[in-house]
Amino acid sequence: MTIVTRRLLAVLALTIGLIAASAAGAGFVLNRQPVAVRWAAAGSLPVPIGPIAALPQSRNGDNVPRPVTLIIPSIGVQTKLTDLGVTASGALQVPPSTTVAGWYARGPRPGAIGSAVIAGHIDSRTGPGVFFFLSRLHPGDRIYVRRADKTLALFRVTAVRSYAKQHFPTLAVYGPVPDAELRLITCGGTFDPATRSYLSNVVVYAVQTAGTTG
Repeated sequence: MTIVTRRLLAVLALTIGLIAASAAGAGFVLNRQPVAVRWAAAGSLPVPIGPIAALPQSRNGDNVPRPVTLIIPSIGVQTKLTDLGVTASGALQVPPSTTVAGWYARGPRPGAIGSAVIAGHIDSRTGPGVFFFLSRLHPGDRIYVRRADKTLALFRVTAVRSYAKQHFPTLAVYGPVPDAELRLITCGGTFDPATRSYLSNVVVYAVQTAGTTG
């Protein structure tokens, strides 16, 4: 691991708890929000149509097209992807809206070797965010990332975990891996009114796979 990578992981270790904090600070309890029930009734989405990207053969991530859309049919998610970086204070940026997810653009692109990271809000004062049902995913569920060249990078969920923010496993989420993997992150656990923030993060781990869209 390079010195630059170690420094970046150290920064993220200190700031990952801010993911979704700007929206989650106005979070709500599900059983007090009828809008969440209506949103859940929307159900799943159709499987997207398009050519499935081949698995990467080298570590040259520059050859991988930029991600533009995230689709998770089983929980009804379809969102464009914005680019995320870090703030002037070194904190990970959050998506500008609760209705869209963001890709950490300083990391690998989805479908390149490495851990590609996508973050999204869980909720706001007005209702559920794009990743409100992220914790309902299960191993084997499919995640699709449509890229700028119209191909679909297909991932299968391998694990869904919840971590207290003070014990966030930065290396496991952002660290190097030997294949093309995906991490989806949002807030979760108990909402603390005093700090106006959730106390945990939900992380979905997925690995790219070749196959059909069906």
